[in-house]
Parts: sequence; C-alpha cells; structure tokens
Amino acid sequence: MNILGIPILTFIIFLPVVGIILILFISETNKKSIKLIANIVTFIEFIITLILLSGFNSSTADMQFVERFDWIPKVNVQYLLGIDGISLLLILLTSLLTFLATLSSWDAIKDRLKEYYIFMLLLETGMVGVFCSLDLILFYVFWEVMLVPMYFLIGVWGGERKLYAAIKFFLYTLFGSVLMLIGILVLYFHYQSFDLMAMVKSGSYLAQNLQTWVFFAFFLGFAIKVPMFPFHTWLPDAHVEAPTAGSVILAGVLLKMGTYGFLRFSLTLFPAASREYVTLIMVLALISIIYGALVSLMQKDMKKLIAYSSVSHMGFVMLGIFAFTPIGIKGAVIQMINHGISTGALFLIVGIVYERRHTRLISEFGGLSSRMPVYAAIFLIITMSSIGLPGLNGFIGEFMILMGTFVVNWKWAAIAALGIILGAGYMLWLYQRVMFGKLENPANKDIKDLNLREFSTFLPLIVLAFWIGIYPKPFLNIIDKPVENIVRIVNPEYYGKKITNLNDTKQLQKQQENKEVR
Repeated sequence: MNILGIPILTFIIFLPVVGIILILFISETNKKSIKLIANIVTFIEFIITLILLSGFNSSTADMQFVERFDWIPKVNVQYLLGIDGISLLLILLTSLLTFLATLSSWDAIKDRLKEYYIFMLLLETGMVGVFCSLDLILFYVFWEVMLVPMYFLIGVWGGERKLYAAIKFFLYTLFGSVLMLIGILVLYFHYQSFDLMAMVKSGSYLAQNLQTWVFFAFFLGFAIKVPMFPFHTWLPDAHVEAPTAGSVILAGVLLKMGTYGFLRFSLTLFPAASREYVTLIMVLALISIIYGALVSLMQKDMKKLIAYSSVSHMGFVMLGIFAFTPIGIKGAVIQMINHGISTGALFLIVGIVYERRHTRLISEFGGLSSRMPVYAAIFLIITMSSIGLPGLNGFIGEFMILMGTFVVNWKWAAIAALGIILGAGYMLWLYQRVMFGKLENPANKDIKDLNLREFSTFLPLIVLAFWIGIYPKPFLNIIDKPVENIVRIVNPEYYGKKITNLNDTKQLQKQQENKEVR
C-alpha cells in the first residue's frame, strides 16, 4: 500500500519529519503557524494509521505491509519494516496520543515553541519506527532516536528539577540500551543476520547458557523501559518534571516499548530462557503491582500518584505476558492499550488544573465539581476506567490477565487481585479529595471549566474507553493470530497437550477438553 508513491509504513514514520522541515522555515515569532503545522501533521498521521487499519488482514500472523531493501549490505543490515496486529494497535495508540498531546500543548507551552514542536514530531518518528522495525539494528536506531527528544522535552520544558529528571531518564534508558546492543550483536554472530523474521522462522536458538545471558541483556533494556521493580526509580521523577504532553507520551507509549520488546523479541528468540526464569519475572511483576499501588496511596502530588500507578498497571501487563497463555497475552496487549488511554487521560486531567493553578498538590483542591462539572464528569469516567469498572476498558484487560494467570498459578492471580483493590483505593481517594467536599481554597473559586479544545482532547479517549469495555472483539481479533504464534513458540505444549508447561494438571486438561466438546 502506497501513499503518494511512498510505501505506507515509511510514510507514517517520516511524515512527522516533513512537519519538522516545514516548521524550520517558519519564524519563531509566528507561533500560531507553528502550532497549526504541528497539529495538522499529527492529525494527518493519525488518519493515515486508520487507513493502515482498513487494509490490515487479521486472519494471518504474518507480517504485513513489509518493506525491505539493503541498507548496509556489508554487514547485512536492512531497512526492513512490517507490522502484525500487536504493532498495529500500538501504532494507532501512538498516533492518537501524539495528536492529543500536541493539541493539549496549544496554550500550555509559551516559550521556545519551535523547538518544542520539533522535538514532539521527532519523538513520534522514533516511536512509530520502533513498532515497525523488523531489522534489529534499525529497531535499535529508532529506540535511541526516541531518547533524544524526550530528554529535551523534560530538560527544557519540565519543572523545577527538570535537569535531574532528564539526565536520570537518559542514563537509565541508555544503560539498558547498551546491554541490548550487545545482545543484538550476539544474535548476529549466531544467525548471520539482523532480520527478526528470518531468526524466528529458522527455529534455531542460541545454546542454553548463551541464551540465558542474551535474554538478560534484553531483559534489562526492556525492564527499565516498562519499568519493573526495582528498575522503576527514574519514572516518578521523569513524569513529575515533564510537561503534560511529555507525561502523556511517556506513560501512554514509551512504557509500552518495554512490554512490546518482551513480546516481540524475548519470548520469540529466547523461549527456553523465558520459561526458565518465568518465576523470577512473575515475582518482580507482582512486587511491581503491590508496591506501585501502596506507594500511590502515600502520594500528596497528583502527578506522582499517577506515575506510581503506572508501575502497578504495567506489572499487570508483565504478568499477562509471562503467563504464556493466549488469554493472558491477549489481556496484556489490550491492557497496554488501556493503560495508554486511561493514564494518558489522567495526565491530561492533571495538566488542566495545573495550567489554572500551577500546583498539583491534592491538599490545594477540594470541591472542584461545583465549579468544573464537565471536568468532574470526565475525571470520574477516566477514574472508573483506571480502576477497571465493568463496562469500561480497564476491566477487560485485567480480567483476561487474571484468567490467563489463574490457570498457571492461582496464587499469583490472587496476589495480583489485591493490586486491583488497592488501585481502586488510591484512585477513589484522589477523586474524592479533589472533586468533593467544601470549596474552601479561595484560589479555586474562579477556576474555569473545560473549554472546547480541552474537551476535544478527552472525547476520543472516552469513546475508546467505552468501546473497548463494551465491545472489545474487534481489538481482540486483530491480535488473535500473532498472539497464538507467540504462544506456539514460547509454550508449544499449550497447543500440543492442551495444557501449559507451567502447571501440568489433570484439572486443566479436563477444562480444555470440555471447552473443545462444547
């Protein structure tokens, strides 16, 4: 599929670069034109990803819209792009959140607009490139490209401790990236190629000892990005100090690159190591769920509360991935999308009151629903989405993850369920403190409700929250085949014996046989 004679994946990756070039030719004083170009380009990007969806065939696990040509022939590096259902949903999420984050910046950013929007567009190129790349070196290039604009977005337009947060974010992520590069080189010397599709199709895996070392090289790179406990400490600082749009992108997309990496690389290239260390990773995921929720309960800053909640929610995603069951992994992918929707919206919600009051302290608010009824209604919907209320998107993802985990180890599922209870606690506590009670702070008495532009940034997220919560089938159909393919690689006994290789019980076998009879 081509657009203007350009293959569609290349087009959606580099369309933001076209926007950067246009902005470079505009004077810094012409702020309205800079804003318009950035918003128009990100909106067109989103529309084109919808066209990508219309041409996608969900009945196959094969990579689609594949683009391939030699890039550095002497070392067998290719410009190799392609997507399956998992990467398609993440690309759609990326383009939507980037557009909404750009739109939310219209009045929020006052200084150095030209540089700000250039970095936002460059960030989009890096993120989409990561989800499209099937050559490991190309993947690594886009992975690193993404770090630079986020570093500057935090370091230039962030809060009081912006430099500390930006440097910490960069160093943590770079450390993981360097280890991942070493792992990529080991894979090259084994396969004599950087082609991910060729590696997976070959069925040839690294020797057990070497596979373990390379697995952990990739693990650290991805776990830092997720972030999993104990690699999470960069996240609260980065979230709190980043501008609102930066927090939306960071929570909505960048964290998903870690879990995407586990699905795309760890489970398919290192299946034996993934199975061997599944208990370790499950324990870390459960600690992330409970720890993130408990720390969220203690926060006085709204943004920091939501930041720590991401540690908990992404722990659920890791739990679903390493359950190695189709329903668990499907739930994990859906929850990646759900987290991007609900947490991205929560950061937009915090950004609204911060622009008006220049504070995020929960104690500074109370009774806002009487002055901001539309804002209060949206806040309530997103709060219910975040805690997994049935009928909204958060429920289906968490439910599927718990189901997929339960058939493997019911104790893991029971511990994870405590995280849901704690999650409801800190989110309802936040909403009650901010929205209800008496309006005692004089600074809040003249606070204004949402304007049309602000309301429009929430509308698509609310629609998606209800759509996925009420009718998730179209989203599940898109990821069905690629998830099945991953399970066949990392847990072949699931399809061979109709049971998981992690909990070989007669009870589970009978359950599966009963399903087949029905």
